[in-house]
Amino acid sequence: MSEKRRDNRNRILRTGESQRKDGRYAYKYIDTFGNPQFVYAWKLVPTDKTPAGKREDISLREKEKEIQKDLDDGIDTLGKKMTVCQLYAKQIRHRANVRHGTKQGRKQLMRILEEDSLGACSIESVKLSDAKEWALRMKDKGYSFKTINNHKRSLKAAFYTAIQDDCIRKNPFDFQLNTVLEDNTEPKVPLSPTQEASFLSFVQSDKVYQKYYDEIIILLGTGLRISELCGLTESDIDFEHKLINVDHQLLKVSGVGYHVETPKTKSGIRQIPMSTKVYEAFKRVLNDRGRADNFIVGGYSRFLFLNRNGLPKVAVNFETMFRGLVKKYNKSHEEALPKVTTPHTLRHTFCTNLANAGMNPKALQYIMGHSNINMTLNYYAHATSDSAMAEMERLIA
Repeated sequence: MSEKRRDNRNRILRTGESQRKDGRYAYKYIDTFGNPQFVYAWKLVPTDKTPAGKREDISLREKEKEIQKDLDDGIDTLGKKMTVCQLYAKQIRHRANVRHGTKQGRKQLMRILEEDSLGACSIESVKLSDAKEWALRMKDKGYSFKTINNHKRSLKAAFYTAIQDDCIRKNPFDFQLNTVLEDNTEPKVPLSPTQEASFLSFVQSDKVYQKYYDEIIILLGTGLRISELCGLTESDIDFEHKLINVDHQLLKVSGVGYHVETPKTKSGIRQIPMSTKVYEAFKRVLNDRGRADNFIVGGYSRFLFLNRNGLPKVAVNFETMFRGLVKKYNKSHEEALPKVTTPHTLRHTFCTNLANAGMNPKALQYIMGHSNINMTLNYYAHATSDSAMAEMERLIA
């Protein structure tokens, strides 16, 4: 009968255990893929003392217990050692065909992880409290609630993939962010009918901003996203049937230049009817646009909204213009516009107006290009007491 192996303290070693000449213990095992793996420790059992000058760690027998539990559960004992940065890099490699905006968001999150202590942690070591601490650090660094929540959602998806791959058991990012941070996001408030009328009157009469009147009329009367407005060309406007064909959007990408994309979802491809005001505004835009450069991007040309250089306007042009316009308006009016008033506010106002007018939710969903009816139904929450009373009177008359 072969003699059992012993350590330098004459203790019997189990199968797979050994002790090196420097006193360090080793355990050899076969992982879930059939490959040999090793773990090491300076202590055989928890009651042993760590040699002077060596890093404190759990004992070999404790590691063996964890390994056996992982093997019993089918956990990938190597995969769980990958860092959070490595996990996220793996996640985005598997979903590479995304929009430019998504790519930019991914770059930001990867940069955040690389600069934060969380990024270097093994995914097995990340606990719920670690994820919450990460969120608090992001807040301290000045990131908004919305940005932190978007990144948390991406990390939750990455850790969910790790669970599916049998690398870990629990998802540390499976929590509601508002239980950790106060949601200080400014609510999106539409213009009231009074504000809308006052705003339009101001734009029409102001010597600086009156040249943007038709663009504002179109945004208020169509609910177009600003990138969809920027992408409109002459061929997208059907004056005969009073329809706007929306099947693309125009963006300007840093380091790339002008870029055409399809709408955010398939639901974004739609036809929007033109009111008389919108029809007349488009007619004026065509008459006043002047001579345009022979500019072609993504197969599209003859864009309707041009800057002073004859090139298509993009979202940043309208956002910059709006900041100045809103600031000037508020200086001369006792009732200020909503705190967050951007080009998107006009889309918000358009949808709210149609909801208050009683438009069928599914029809409104189509016109807005919403992929989810819940997004559309949220606008019905903006109904005022007057609109609610009018709707009641209409139904019970």
